[in-house]
Amino acid sequence: MKHPLIRVDEIPEEGSRIVEFFGREVHVYKVRGKPVAVANSCMHFGGPLECRNGKFVCQWHGAEFSMNDGRRLKGPAPSESRLMFLSTRVEDGVLNYVWGE
Repeated sequence: MKHPLIRVDEIPEEGSRIVEFFGREVHVYKVRGKPVAVANSCMHFGGPLECRNGKFVCQWHGAEFSMNDGRRLKGPAPSESRLMFLSTRVEDGVLNYVWGE
């Protein structure tokens, strides 16, 4: 299964852009020039994330996560938690979610 998320040329070089994904939201951004997508959901209580100063910050309780690998940087999310990245692939200038890869 493949589902288009966004054209690669619409992804900002810095920060992120939120796109719809089957009734939910994902942040789409670039890590070392490569487009990635991560669920817009904090690993503490599922609060929405804001891209701020090169990291994701939960808008509810302030947990912080690395944009590079999704690991938790600061509580209250569990210390070993990581954000959920979607499996993606670029085809014809479009970032697609791909199931099963």
